[in-house]
Amino acid sequence: MSTTQTTKSTSTRLDKWLWAARFYRTRAIAKQMIDGGKVFYNGQRTKSGKAVAIGDIIKIRQGFEEKEITVIALAEKRSDATFAQTLYQESKQSIETREKNSLARKQGILLSPASDTKPDKKQRRKLREFKERI
Repeated sequence: MSTTQTTKSTSTRLDKWLWAARFYRTRAIAKQMIDGGKVFYNGQRTKSGKAVAIGDIIKIRQGFEEKEITVIALAEKRSDATFAQTLYQESKQSIETREKNSLARKQGILLSPASDTKPDKKQRRKLREFKERI
């Protein structure tokens, strides 16, 4: 029995770890994201059953954000958020790029606000003519 306990402490499944680290709400969603190519393990696509070890680098794409994290500790059971944050460390470069992208998205929205109304027939014609000229 002690050998199975030690193997569990040295590695755990990737989908379980992502679920325990609270990147995904359920293990099924974590498996879908891994299979869909949203998670890269040490720079490569992988399967959800891949054994995660301490020191491994995982890239996770969630919406507009892409995080590059290093595994610090292992867990197979989900706990509170403060414990989950102790399982990994995000790289400084990853944090900087996420902040830059977030700022760019916010500025893009501010610079081109959505119109309150749809363009009428005359405005649509002008838009179509303008687009066809280019």
